[in-house]
Amino acid sequence: MKTYLTLLFIAICQLSFAQTNQELSATIVRQDSLFWDAFNKCDTVKMGSFFTEDVEFYHDNGGPTIGLSALVHTFSVNLCSNSTVHLKREAVSGSFKVFPMKKAGAIYGAILSGEHIFYILEAGKPAQADGIAKFTHLWLLNNGVWKMKNVLSYDHAPVPEKGHRQ
Repeated sequence: MKTYLTLLFIAICQLSFAQTNQELSATIVRQDSLFWDAFNKCDTVKMGSFFTEDVEFYHDNGGPTIGLSALVHTFSVNLCSNSTVHLKREAVSGSFKVFPMKKAGAIYGAILSGEHIFYILEAGKPAQADGIAKFTHLWLLNNGVWKMKNVLSYDHAPVPEKGHRQ
């Protein structure tokens, strides 16, 4: 009987942990999709609302951008200054992974990693695949609000025929 109760307790804890991880994953993926929706619309004000003031963005081709005002400026000048051409981001299906970050058993953050494809959208032309890249985002929870603190954008390459790496 004691063994049965121990196994039941372990199963309940595992189920609770799985539910917590599923809820965290759903929350982080939703936050990510809201950010990229703003990105795809070039809504730089809304994009900026997803980052901490001291955000650190590291891009393997563009170098580092430190601080929220510098990042929003980069978005505004480099990505959203041309009204007839802009980028669109699409996540690579099945590539997302979410990892909880805990201190004393409480979740304080999460790491989101995955791959995404960027398309060039030019007025009057079909979307053109521009490249594929990997990303890692550190999301922090502060007073009930999730914001990105660190962004790594790396391993940029041409898009393979199947749309994802093997």
